[in-house]
Amino acid sequence: MGVFSKYHRFHEAGEQANVNNVERFGTPHHSLFTSSKILTLHKDIAILDADENVVYRSKSKFFSIRDKTDITDATGAQVAHIERKVFSLHERHYVTMADGVSFQLSNELLHLIKDITNIEGLGWQLRGNIAGLNFELYDADGSIIAVIGQKLISIHDKYCVDIYKPEHEKTVVAILITLQHMIKDREAAAAASSSSS
Repeated sequence: MGVFSKYHRFHEAGEQANVNNVERFGTPHHSLFTSSKILTLHKDIAILDADENVVYRSKSKFFSIRDKTDITDATGAQVAHIERKVFSLHERHYVTMADGVSFQLSNELLHLIKDITNIEGLGWQLRGNIAGLNFELYDADGSIIAVIGQKLISIHDKYCVDIYKPEHEKTVVAILITLQHMIKDREAAAAASSSSS
């Protein structure tokens, strides 16, 4: 158990789920893990299972204003398409699943301690803290669907997601990838504003 394990929910493939998650929500059904390729023209994120097999892949178009991203499964079949709304005050992203279900992630920017991202169209909510690198995904009834943790220091931008409702796995993966894009957008905006001041 790492020194940050009580606070940071990340764990590697093959490790037990974070003690804090298990204490609060029980043992997850299973976990998935992401690793981003660096120094590539496309944002390429592999989503792996506990045995480090690729189960999903996310690819974004290079230099796309709308940050268009496609998620496919291990066979190459389409899972979801994600686009960022341009000129939005709420960091809004649109997600369309392969089965036709669509929803939006809209961040409530005025929450300073905790970020709250409403998932309009599903009635779900992502609650978390970018500084703490932890997020919890709840359904419309307030039941836990998944817990996301980001590795504290990693050149490959690693995340893990503990899934409690496996029937929502593909939607959880789409939300996880969208969240990674939203965090990168926020980091880029912060860097731009600090360099201009």
